[in-house]
Amino acid sequence: MSASARIRFVLVGTQHPGNIGAAARALKTMGLARLVLVAPEKGVDEEALRRAAGADDLLLDSPVFANLAEAVADCQLVLGCTARSRRVALEELLPAVAAQQAVQAAHAGQEVALVFGRERTGLSNDELELCQRAIHIPSDPAFSSLNLGAAVQVLAYTVRMAMLGEVAPAAAEPGPRELPAAHGQLEGFYTQLGQTLDMIDFHKGRSPDSAMRKLRRLFGKAALTEQEVRLLRGILADAQRMARLAGQADPV
Repeated sequence: MSASARIRFVLVGTQHPGNIGAAARALKTMGLARLVLVAPEKGVDEEALRRAAGADDLLLDSPVFANLAEAVADCQLVLGCTARSRRVALEELLPAVAAQQAVQAAHAGQEVALVFGRERTGLSNDELELCQRAIHIPSDPAFSSLNLGAAVQVLAYTVRMAMLGEVAPAAAEPGPRELPAAHGQLEGFYTQLGQTLDMIDFHKGRSPDSAMRKLRRLFGKAALTEQEVRLLRGILADAQRMARLAGQADPV
């Protein structure tokens, strides 16, 4: 499979079908072919096909998922295209840097997702927490609103430029390398981690949201492999077992 085939562009909650068509056209002009839809308000219609201007195949082949977590469950790298982040603090990348990272990861055999939010509101904080890094297009602050199709075009172009620049594949490094854990595996780990912290009363009555965001960033930087996730989940399982035993031993 080629590196470009491992890079998907994910549109979340798209409100106008025409923007889906424009995104498909943007991808096809740059030699990219994977468009994924998450809970669009309206499906592909005549307006979408008209705006696709010949990229009908991308539209008709685009899978539709109920939520972002399902759409990126098999991905090792998830980058969210967003305005300056709000509560969710993510490392922010310029498009060219993000494209280089995406292409390098794809060359190394990883599945990559570039995620775009709703036209009016972008990605929610919960959706941003599913991303490992943010992509920020440095538009003019005096008129920063960027059309969804235009944003997809910017990222598609930078990805193509990274590919044409012959980014060195990670496979050139000596010896086999284990791929980072897939997104779905990491989400399972984060769920178990949150449950464990609750069981040992780590938060002491405070909201767990802040701690979990920081822990997500911490483990995100580590680029955990599948084997490492299994090890950590084994530790958490033992911690949960000990917490249950301690609870049973408490006097009534």
